[in-house]
This record gives sequence, structure tokens and C-alpha cells, in this order.
Amino acid sequence: MNTICTIFLLLFARAVFCQELYVFTEPASNMPSKSVSVRLTARYPTTNSFRQRYMPEVMIGVSKWLMVHVSGTVSDYYTGNLRAESGRLYAKYRFYSHDDVHRHFRLAAFGDVAVSNNPYLYDDVSLEGDNSGMKFGLIATQLVNKLAVSSTVSYTDLFAVSSNKLLTANPSDHLFNYSLSAGYLLLPKTYRNYNQLNVNAYAELLGVKSLDNLGYNIDLAPAVQCIFNSNTKVNLGYRFQLHGNMNRIGNNTWQIAIEHTFFNCWK
Repeated sequence: MNTICTIFLLLFARAVFCQELYVFTEPASNMPSKSVSVRLTARYPTTNSFRQRYMPEVMIGVSKWLMVHVSGTVSDYYTGNLRAESGRLYAKYRFYSHDDVHRHFRLAAFGDVAVSNNPYLYDDVSLEGDNSGMKFGLIATQLVNKLAVSSTVSYTDLFAVSSNKLLTANPSDHLFNYSLSAGYLLLPKTYRNYNQLNVNAYAELLGVKSLDNLGYNIDLAPAVQCIFNSNTKVNLGYRFQLHGNMNRIGNNTWQIAIEHTFFNCWK
């Protein structure tokens, strides 16, 4: 009986709080404890020629306070053919939570490290395939009924780049990143069971500022998300530049992702 109640509460919580499962950023909340998710993300920048990147990822809910991501990327962004280009490790620790009925406020700290074999060609730094480096920062998330708002601030430091891989004239090794994300639960109007389709709408403001030069970018990323049976998620988002002066592989990018979660994977 206790096991049945635990599973029900877990699925109920996932349905209620799914509006903070952002498409382009992470919330301060973690995935359920003792769960494992597998996700495949595809990105298609709008350029003169067709470009594609795929990121397989495994996410582990170590506890209600700690989660870990392991991912890699395959793309043709820098070559004419698809090839493996990077590996990445991400960890997030939720250190504060004030929970109430249909609302909560949470704070988390995260660290991110990546290794990429790509040259330093573009000013727009990314640890999801493009560059080798590390990032650390803080996340604050507020949920009130069907609306979740989250903000992230972080610092990115690139690893030393050899001269034969440095192809940009004015590189930036140190960057300040920030984001403001909002998610709203559209469906279901009334929760009855975990088999109901959940639909969420998102809008995310994503910014980066170089600490070495005057480079910056500010993007807006609307997205829609469908969750089936409380364990399978499909995302569709479009990220486009509002302002900026950085050299990028593409100012606008389509993103599609599918994710499946396995609950109670260990005792």
C-alpha cells in the first residue's frame, strides 16, 4: 500500500509541476529521486546550408537534492559530415526549498564541464558541442499554481585553446550567462490521472555577455511541450536572436527533443 501511494504521489507531483520542465534551461527543482531519464535533442540552425546536431543524454536523479547529466554531441557544424564532437558532465544540487500547496520556491547550484574537439571558430560559446570549458552558477525557481518562473546566472570559463584550433580573431574565454524562463500549464484543465496529456507553453529569454570584449547576445525562445503518461516528454522550440554582435553558426535555431523517464530504478 505504501508503495502504491508513493508512486501515485510521485506521478501527481510530476503532473502538477511539469510547467517548470523548461526546454532550453534547467529549473532549480530536480527530477524524481531514484529515477533515470534518457533524452535525445536535435538542433537545426537556420543557415545557408543544412546543419544538424544531435545530443543523446542520460539523467540520473541521485536523490531529491542531487541530479547528474551525462551527454555527448554529434554534428556536422564544423565539418561536411556528421561526427562525434564532445562529451559533457552536468550536476545540480538543490540546497533550498520552501514548499506549499501548488506552490514552491527553490534554489540550486550547478556545475558543468565539457570537452570538445571542435576549433574555436565562433564567438558564441557553448558547452553543448562547441567548446571545451566549465560553467557554474545559481538557479532560482518560483512555482505558483499553473505558472513557473525561473532565473539562472552563471559564469563560463573556457579551457586553454591551442593556436591551431583558434580561428577567431578576438576570442572570449570568460563569459557571463543569464536567463529568465516562464512556463504555463495549458492542459489538463483538471487533473484526474497520470495518463492525461499534459501540454505546457514556454517563453525563455537567454543572454550571454563576454567578459573579455564587447560581445553579447540576447535570444528569445518560445516552445511547446507535450507529456504523455507522465513519463514521456516531447519538446519543440525555436530560439531566435533579439540583439547581439557575436559571430554565430546561426542566429536562429529549431530544437526538438524526446525524453523518457524510468521511475524507482533502485531501492
